[in-house]
Amino acid sequence: MKLYIVANRLPVKAVPRQDSYTFVRSEGGLATGLDSLQISMEKHWIGWPGVCVDNARQQIEIRQHLETMDFHPIFLSEEQYHDYYEGYSNSTIWPLCHYFFSHTTVRKEYWESYQKVNALFCEEICKQVGSGDWVWIQDYQLMLLPGMLRKRMPNLHIGYFHHIPFPSYELFRILPERAELLNGLMGADFIGFHTHDYMRYFINAVERVLHIKFDLDEAQTDSRIVRVNALPMGINYELYNHSSATPKVWSEIEKKRILFRNHKLLLSVDRLDYSKGILHRLQGFETFLERHPEYQGKVTLAMVIVPSRDHVESYAGLKTKIDETIGRINGRYSDINWTPVCYFYHGFSFEELTAMYFVADVALVTPLRDGMNLVAKEYVATKVNNPGVLVLSEMAGAAVELADAIQINPNDTDQIADAIFTALQMPYEEQAKRISKMQAILSVQTVNKWAVDFMEEWKNVVDKNQYLSGKLLSTNLLKQIKALYTQARSRLILLDYDGTLVGFQKRPEDAVPTPEVIQVLKDLTSDPANHVVINSGRDHQTLEKWLGGLPVSFAAEHGAYYKENGEWHQTSYKPEWSQSILSILNMFVHKTPKSRLEIKETALAWHYRAVDSWLGELRARQLVRALVSICLQHRLQILQGNKVVEIKQSNCTKGSEVKRLLRKAHYDFILAMGDDTTDNDMFRALPESAVTVKIGTVSEDARYNLKSQTDALPMLQALATGAPLRISSNGKQGRQDLGVILHWMKKLIKRK
Repeated sequence: MKLYIVANRLPVKAVPRQDSYTFVRSEGGLATGLDSLQISMEKHWIGWPGVCVDNARQQIEIRQHLETMDFHPIFLSEEQYHDYYEGYSNSTIWPLCHYFFSHTTVRKEYWESYQKVNALFCEEICKQVGSGDWVWIQDYQLMLLPGMLRKRMPNLHIGYFHHIPFPSYELFRILPERAELLNGLMGADFIGFHTHDYMRYFINAVERVLHIKFDLDEAQTDSRIVRVNALPMGINYELYNHSSATPKVWSEIEKKRILFRNHKLLLSVDRLDYSKGILHRLQGFETFLERHPEYQGKVTLAMVIVPSRDHVESYAGLKTKIDETIGRINGRYSDINWTPVCYFYHGFSFEELTAMYFVADVALVTPLRDGMNLVAKEYVATKVNNPGVLVLSEMAGAAVELADAIQINPNDTDQIADAIFTALQMPYEEQAKRISKMQAILSVQTVNKWAVDFMEEWKNVVDKNQYLSGKLLSTNLLKQIKALYTQARSRLILLDYDGTLVGFQKRPEDAVPTPEVIQVLKDLTSDPANHVVINSGRDHQTLEKWLGGLPVSFAAEHGAYYKENGEWHQTSYKPEWSQSILSILNMFVHKTPKSRLEIKETALAWHYRAVDSWLGELRARQLVRALVSICLQHRLQILQGNKVVEIKQSNCTKGSEVKRLLRKAHYDFILAMGDDTTDNDMFRALPESAVTVKIGTVSEDARYNLKSQTDALPMLQALATGAPLRISSNGKQGRQDLGVILHWMKKLIKRK
C-alpha cells in the first residue's frame, strides 16, 4: 500500500547545468512540510519538476533520476505552464480566493490549459497507482483532479487539501467554471481546509451551486460520502525549536547580532505577493516612527521578500511600489548610523532564516488574507530562552491557533503602528508567557500530527463508504431478491410516491404519474399474491385523483388516511389549526420567495424545493424553532422531509400504517421503497427479513440503496414481469454484498 502525494511541484526541482541537470530543494512551506512527513506507508510524489523540458532525452534523464527518490515528474511545455500555472491558477483562482477580485483575470485559454494539465496529472496517476493505494492531492492548482480520477477509478481512495483560503459564496460564484471546480473537489472522499471558515464557505458554495445537501460535515453524492473538515497545518516543530543549538545556526545568530547591533529588530518574511500586506506593513512602520520619535535610530525593520512571479504585471508593479516606499522611509529617517528598513530581496537558507527568527524582537506577520502562514509558527517555535513578540494578522489562518499573539486588522495601518509600540513595550515576563503558551500548542499540532489526523479521518470516510457501497443494489443482489420474490406466496409491497415512483418537481402538483408508473403498478397488481400499498405523505384526494382507478391500497398523509378494498378510512381526526401556527407558516411563505404552504386534511406542509438552498435550509431551521413550543402544546409532530416541513398529529406515521398492515395479515415477502427521512419510520417498523430500499442517500434503517429514483421503476418492472435487470454493479460487488449481509446479521444478533 502506497501513499501518492500529488502537488503542482515536487519537493526537488531540476536546474539546468550545461548539458545536464542538478537537483535542489524546492521553495515553499507545502513542499517542505509534506516532505518531512513520517508515515508508515511507502511515500511517492507526483508533480512538476520545476523546469519546462521538450527534449525527450532530457525528460528521460530527469525522470530516471527523480524516480530513484520515488518522485514521478509531470512535464509541461512553456505555454502550458504559463496558462495553467501563471494563468488560471495564479491569475484567476489565487486572487479570487484571497479576495482580490480586481486582480482576477478570466480567459478561455487559461481555463482550457488548466483542464488539460489536470488531465495530464490524472493520466500519470492512473499509470502509477495500484489497488489499495491512496492519492492525496494538494491545493488549488489541481481542483479538477479528484473528479477526473473518480471517473477513471471509482474505487480509488482520494483525499484533497486546500492550502489557501476558500472564499465566500458571493465571490466564488463569480467564476464561470464554479460548478466544474466544485464537482472536481467532490470527487474526493475527504476534503481538508485550514480553518472552519473556509470549510463553511465551501459547504455553502456546494449547496448553492451544485444543490448537494450537507448533513453537518458530510454530503452524499452517487451513494458515496464526501466529508469536509478543518485541519490546521503545523510545522516540523522540533526542527525549528532545536535549530539554535546547531553550530551553523548559532554562527549565523552571532553574525546577525553584529549586523543589527543594539537595535530592536522587527522581522517580516514574505513571498512577493499582494495578499501579504507588505505595503500596509511599511506604512504602519512609518506611522510608528512618526508617532514615536524616541524609537528613531533604535528600531530596524528587516524585511525579507522572496521573489515570486515578479515578471507578472501586477507583481512587478507591487515590487516597484515596495521599492519606492522603502526608499521614501529610509530617505526620510535614516542617518549615517541607522537604516530604518533593511531590505532583502532574495530567499534565505534555513540557517540564516532561523537565525533571524531567533534574534528578532518582534515578528510582523500581517497578510491581508492567508490560508495559514507558517512563518508565524516557525518564528514562535524558534524562540528558545529568548522570547519575542508575534504581531499577527487576524486574516491569517494561523490566528485561530495563536491567540496569544498581538492580533491586528492588517488593513488598519494605525493598528499596525500601535501593535509595534505595544510589542516593544511588552515586559520580558509577558513575552515569555505568551511564547510558552503558543509553543505548547505548536509542539502538539505539528505537521506530522496534521498528516496523521488527515489520514485517520480519510480512512474513516473510506471505511464508511465501503460499508455503504455494500448496500448499493447490484445485479447480483437483485437476482437474489428476485428469487425470494418468485418463491413467495404472499407479498406486501410498500412504495413511497414522490422521489420513488416519480421524480421531484419544483411544484408538487406537477408530479403526476407517468405512463411508466401506471404500467408498473398494473403489472405488480396483476399478480394476486401481491398487496401493493402507496405509503405517501400526499393528501388522499390527490392520490385518489391520480391513482384511484388502480387496484392498489393507499396510506395518505403519513397514515392519517388509508384505503383498502376501494374505501377510504380516517385514522386521525381533522385538527383545528390554531391561528398562531397558520400565522407563522404564512409569515415564512411571505419572507421566503418561491416557498408555498399546502393545507392537507390532517397536516400542514411548508414546501421550499424551489427556494435557494441556503435560504431554504435557514428558513426551515427558523420555522422549526418558531413552531416547536406551539406544537408541543397542541401535541403535534414536526416532520422535516426532503425540502418540506410538515406539522401533523403525532399518532400517525408511515410506520404506524405498516404496523396496522402487519397485524392484519402474514406475508412471506415484504418490499419497502422510499427516499425520504419519513420513510425511515416505515423501514424501522418492518421485520429484519424485509427488503428495505432507500433511494438516493443511504439510510442506516434500510438494508439496501438505489443511487437514483430512475432506478426504482426498472427494479419493480424486473420483479413484476421478469424484465432484464438494468441496475449496474458498482465494482467489487461480491465482497461488498457479503459485507452488507454480515453487517445485517450482526445487527440481527445484537437486537436478539
